[in-house]
Amino acid sequence: MSLNNATVNKPVSVAIEHCGKTFADGTKGLMPSSLSVDAGEIVALLGPSGCGKTTLLRIVAGLELPDAGGRVIFGGQDVTKQPVEHRQIGMVFQHYALFPHMSVHANIGYGLQVRGVDAGTRKKIVSELIDLVRLGEHAHKLPAELSGGQRQRVALARAVASQPKVLLLDEPLTALDAKLKESLRDELAELLRRLGITAIYVTHDQQEAMAIADRMAVMNRGEIVQIGDAQTLYQRPQAHFVAQFLGRINTICRSEEEMRAGIFKFGEKNLLVPDALGTTVMIRPENITLTDSQHTGLPGLVQSRTFLGDRIQYRISLPGHEAILVDAPGSSAWRIGDAVGVSFNIENLLSVMDYQT
Repeated sequence: MSLNNATVNKPVSVAIEHCGKTFADGTKGLMPSSLSVDAGEIVALLGPSGCGKTTLLRIVAGLELPDAGGRVIFGGQDVTKQPVEHRQIGMVFQHYALFPHMSVHANIGYGLQVRGVDAGTRKKIVSELIDLVRLGEHAHKLPAELSGGQRQRVALARAVASQPKVLLLDEPLTALDAKLKESLRDELAELLRRLGITAIYVTHDQQEAMAIADRMAVMNRGEIVQIGDAQTLYQRPQAHFVAQFLGRINTICRSEEEMRAGIFKFGEKNLLVPDALGTTVMIRPENITLTDSQHTGLPGLVQSRTFLGDRIQYRISLPGHEAILVDAPGSSAWRIGDAVGVSFNIENLLSVMDYQT
């Protein structure tokens, strides 16, 4: 199904320039942050609770004013001082905020009715959106008669019906159970791309962000730490926090002697490594290989074994070294106490300079 101009405005870019937020009690909710979102792009603000992502989203929405010097720009227009009702944004929350006494059709069309859109146009837009979110047979049901996933789709359709310039989503899948969240995550990604709307998506779930967003801005302690697409952030993180937050990773510190000698001491072996490798070395569990022979690579012992369906996660102890995590295929047969060989490619070693214990 193709969408027409009656449903969605032409997408606009969003520029967040040096926006910080200091609350009345002096708490720094957000350090001065900048972020550019291209027209039609989906960008996720990703980070743990309290990292500032929702505060940044509220500044974009106009629900919070940034500290002096901060600006929010939609499509070249400075909207920093515009109230929320004048910014032409759509918002989707984790708790849906649907009107319980209104049908699906009425909920989606409510904003259009308030704006005075005539009944014929309103019906056309609502019908198109109901088809888009696959709720045709539920159009006359009340929210209480719908599943959590269906209610979230109604909330999305209602936000889009008002023809927003920018769509803002604040942890929209958090209230759903794990299985439903996974299926709706993929569905939501498809819907947003079909709409072609500029969207900023707040989440603490890295899998969710990777599946939905074109780019991610990883946040920690009120700051944007790194911005990029999922593959770049995962494979080439520039900060220890990013490497650790996006999946599992082994972290090993090099001594000053190792640095001077240009080596990396792993277990009982000294490995020659590139000069660019820093004091903190990391490697993903999936980039380490196990073999039956301790003569292949470094000798290790299986300390623990966790079956995870598509893979088995092993904790391997090494002589003179702390234990490391290794991901192996789900068919792997090694058991606790087995001797194994451990190997990896030097190119898969990662290094960042801001490691903190």
